[in-house]
Amino acid sequence: MGSYSASAQRLVDGMKAAALADPARGLAFQGAPGANSDLAAREYDPQALPLPCYAFEDAIDAVRDGRVARAIIPIENSLHGRVADIHFLLPDSGLHIVGEHFLPIRYGLMSRDLGPVTRAMSHEQALGQCRNWLRTHNISPVAHSDTAGAAAWVADSDEVGLAALAPPHAAELYGLTLHGTGMEDADHNMTRFVVLAREPLAPGAATGAPLMTTFVFEVKNVPAALYKALGGFATNGVNMTKLESYQVGGSFAATKFYADIVGAPGEETVDRALEELDFQTKSLTLLGTYPMARVRG
Repeated sequence: MGSYSASAQRLVDGMKAAALADPARGLAFQGAPGANSDLAAREYDPQALPLPCYAFEDAIDAVRDGRVARAIIPIENSLHGRVADIHFLLPDSGLHIVGEHFLPIRYGLMSRDLGPVTRAMSHEQALGQCRNWLRTHNISPVAHSDTAGAAAWVADSDEVGLAALAPPHAAELYGLTLHGTGMEDADHNMTRFVVLAREPLAPGAATGAPLMTTFVFEVKNVPAALYKALGGFATNGVNMTKLESYQVGGSFAATKFYADIVGAPGEETVDRALEELDFQTKSLTLLGTYPMARVRG
């Protein structure tokens, strides 16, 4: 397990004490205070007490062990694709998706002073989302475990020319000088987060909002297996908004799929589609049904 730098650890200790003292309001996230996941937690539930965790597994364990009620995890970015390997983490976690949140992503360049910057430290996703800007300004990327953690690291470092790419408010949080904002390569930079809990969302709890259901499945090793597995969604008019494959067990022979559909179990068309999917697959695991934060077309 890694550790936070001194500037971040001081903030972590206070946030951890507050969240663990009130588990029902606790909302675990991966990263240092001020990270995009911290922002997402506060936007998703302004009454929550965000709990910083060094790794995604730590955030999941905090919920699974009952230390806090929920976790919020980034799963995909509009520019850089998959963020966290939720495909691997969630099916074995015993947790359920109970919500989602979309966060516009903005980055600022910050350092101890306004001197020339030669190296910028941040999470690899942030570096990828600002790749063109960094190249244009001849700044070398330096990978770190998360964005705000990089800001804290820079605050505690005396390296000349080192800066951090992090959410702009992290500069004030860690006493850094903000060189500017808008380093991301596209204005439509957006990250999707999912909220996890020990128990699934109760039927009827999400009144008035369209529902989405997420699941993973493994197809049988027969010709046209995926075509047969997905046929029920087409014939029953169920909109599948995401389908992504991933390998399991270090083998190219076993392929699983992660999928989002519009609708929920209990709806006749969804039940028929899932029944056909279950018949055509080796395994099917429902990960959660929850209100859509953004309506899909």
